[in-house]
Amino acid sequence: MVHPIWRGIGCLMLLIIPVMSYAAAALIVESNLLSRWIVMPPELMITVRIPYVPLPPIPHLFANLLVGLVLMVLGFGALTILYTLIFRLSGGSFLTPLDAPPVYRPRRRRR
Repeated sequence: MVHPIWRGIGCLMLLIIPVMSYAAAALIVESNLLSRWIVMPPELMITVRIPYVPLPPIPHLFANLLVGLVLMVLGFGALTILYTLIFRLSGGSFLTPLDAPPVYRPRRRRR
């Protein structure tokens, strides 16, 4: 059974990683404008104004979302790999109480 604290940590991670990814993406895109590491197409670099919403125009929204998505996938992937390493090193059981035990079959003799 999963300890309830891990559910809370997982919920926080579902909220924190996308916010951190978008913030890092905004910094990376702005830094890319100055340094020209990667050429971004003009379609990604437009300023978006959302109608009927009292928000200021959002510069480079599509580029920020694309880079943020990549960072989010990398972040969740890194956490998954870290979790599996910790689980393997801690000696956790592969079977939960809901799993059936493995079927052991006698080995045949080879002639």
